[in-house]
Amino acid sequence: MRRRRQEPGWLRGEPPPRWARIAPAVALVVLVLAQAVTPGAELGFFLAGLPPVAAFAYGAAGTAVFAGIVLLLLGVHSLGVANARGTDLATVAAVGVLSVVIAWVRQRRDAQLVSVRTVAEAAQLAVLRPVPERVGPVRCSGLYRAAQRGTLVGGDLYDVRGPYGVRALVGDVQGHGLAAVATVGALLGAFREAVIDDAGLGAVAARLDRRLVADAAAASVEHPELFATAVLLEFPPGVDVVRIVSCGHPSALRVRGSVVEEVIVEPGPPLGLGLAGPAPPKVTELVVRPGDQLLLHTDGVTEARDATGHFYPLAARVPVLARDPAGLLGAVWRDLLTFTNGGPNDDVALLLLSLDGREPVT
Repeated sequence: MRRRRQEPGWLRGEPPPRWARIAPAVALVVLVLAQAVTPGAELGFFLAGLPPVAAFAYGAAGTAVFAGIVLLLLGVHSLGVANARGTDLATVAAVGVLSVVIAWVRQRRDAQLVSVRTVAEAAQLAVLRPVPERVGPVRCSGLYRAAQRGTLVGGDLYDVRGPYGVRALVGDVQGHGLAAVATVGALLGAFREAVIDDAGLGAVAARLDRRLVADAAAASVEHPELFATAVLLEFPPGVDVVRIVSCGHPSALRVRGSVVEEVIVEPGPPLGLGLAGPAPPKVTELVVRPGDQLLLHTDGVTEARDATGHFYPLAARVPVLARDPAGLLGAVWRDLLTFTNGGPNDDVALLLLSLDGREPVT
């Protein structure tokens, strides 16, 4: 499952890129050679700016080495780089010391950033676990992109579980970003309990609805209405059908060869509104064949707009994108990035389920 946005490595706490570490050394050599070629010019004093630059790519020790080399080149007049004396050397030395301090502080902050980010990613991944490649006779793949930069989980959710056949959930809670993560966690927890305890798919949806109703009643007045749209699927064992319950969620797409069609189901109310009453939501059965693919998505995909305000035509694009050898979900995401010129402003979740009719070898 792919969830992380492509960010520069240094934003993820990784070491600075190689060019950032090479640049101060290259600048040092270039300035020294330029001064040697043009002895009448005073280029050597530009060396004083190298220690602060090095502080952004090197640690305290590496920055101290650069500062020492600069002081040596400026202070030893026989080298012919500069004729710094007295207060000039003291100023360069002060800049060097300050650069070392900056490098030391930056290293400590980078270490803290890596630690905090690692803990945050572990916590988020515990909420929204990676989709297994296969559950029973169903192959699974998922793609998730949170709208809020720097997060792995937003207001969308999905999961695939047993034991009553194979059950899947794709949902979209009210709001997005970190504020919606608690609701996502509550829904996923309720779903993982329901697939074990409840034999009917409608009963699973009813439990999710009750979970949100209870949470809304206990929440502050800032969120008097807590709701989510969702679609639940069930592949019962030994039967070539899929059962679907829609709770106000965008329709799934069935991909059969080069034919893509929207799966028509009787829509129910969104979860959390308490509108289902004692009767469970309507369950729709759809005949599936081995090799059929079901693409479930959230409205972050279909409501993404281009520069002219047009919505992303997912159903029209899937027949073309399905030919991509790298996989349908990755192709949809890349196409969506191009369509929106940088990516949608909402969370995006895609779940692709394919029935191949074979149980995994154990």
